[in-house]
Amino acid sequence: MAPEVPAITTERDLRLDLFRGLALWLIFLDHIPSNIVSWITIRNYGFSDATEIFIFISGYTAAFVYGRAMQERGLVVASARILKRVWQIYVAHIFLLMIYLAEISYVAQGFENPLYAEEMKILEFFQQPDVTIIQAMLLKFKPVNMDVLPLYIILLLLFPPILWLLQRKATLALAGSVVVYALVWEFNWNLRAYPSGTWFFNPFAWQLLFVFGAWCALGGADRLGRVIRSPVTMVIAIVYLIFAFAVTMTWHFPRTAIYMPNWLAEIIYPISKTNLDVLRFAHFLALAALVIRFLPRDWAGLKSAWLKPAILCGEHSLEIFCLGVFLAFAGHFAMVEISSKVVMQVIISVLGIAAMIATAWLLTWYKNAEGRGPGGRRKIAQADLAGGEA
Repeated sequence: MAPEVPAITTERDLRLDLFRGLALWLIFLDHIPSNIVSWITIRNYGFSDATEIFIFISGYTAAFVYGRAMQERGLVVASARILKRVWQIYVAHIFLLMIYLAEISYVAQGFENPLYAEEMKILEFFQQPDVTIIQAMLLKFKPVNMDVLPLYIILLLLFPPILWLLQRKATLALAGSVVVYALVWEFNWNLRAYPSGTWFFNPFAWQLLFVFGAWCALGGADRLGRVIRSPVTMVIAIVYLIFAFAVTMTWHFPRTAIYMPNWLAEIIYPISKTNLDVLRFAHFLALAALVIRFLPRDWAGLKSAWLKPAILCGEHSLEIFCLGVFLAFAGHFAMVEISSKVVMQVIISVLGIAAMIATAWLLTWYKNAEGRGPGGRRKIAQADLAGGEA
């Protein structure tokens, strides 16, 4: 008897694009050091941040795009499409890295400030450029803010067999992901980085969030629907968010740390971002539960002009993410060399997001123009980090 393959909807969920776009804006703001505008980002008010949103949605959209291809054309063709996208993202990462290194090197030498190279962790590039470039091509050398794309490359590279299993034994696939996550904490599995240390985003740990997103896309979200809508779940989610808020306030205001019981601190600390701490994962789940409960898929506001800029950025996540990395360092440079006043920080943040919106609009315009066929009909693009078309 053939396994029951979950049906995959072809209707685009604008909430994914909206929150992916918002996550890109938050990542940009968080990447600018000492930026007062970053106080609006969620990392200051709980355990998780925009990275969890980004990786979860990436897993969801990867299953959405390539799951249907695997159903219609089989494992080999779907795997080939995934590997093609891996190559495209890898090329984008290397291209961004070269521009990023050139940007930092030019600023460091032009303004005679070697601290830029040290702060952005590219000293090895100046000392051993030949070795460093090779290590960068192997995804081992990653300057500051260049960790997300290598993580996604590894996750997508390993995705074909996971997707195949998700479509046949979804619970088994998710359980296997949980087992790998648990083994990471038991045996400290991670990949080596250059010149020392390990990956900042441990792919063996972060795969759990990616696989969970894919599991939700392939019917898991529907199976959890009753649980998510339960009043008990809402109360637990709200209480946990309040708890996380109270804990993070002790980080920002040290005087309040006296209210943190020692026994509790010993239990929860350290809250590892590298290994996707359980507290971070739970915080993301609490936020997601509230979003699903109070922001339905058919909410009319998703088509409003106010949310369109974020949705456009979410539709072009790869390009906008790369642009955000470049703009974040440019903003940091402006704050160091020109002014670090609050007004300057606000101007840099607003101009950066405006540049991201303008780029997304331009990319959409190009895609619409290229997608028009002889009969005037336009393809509906599924433009996201996963790639493909809806």
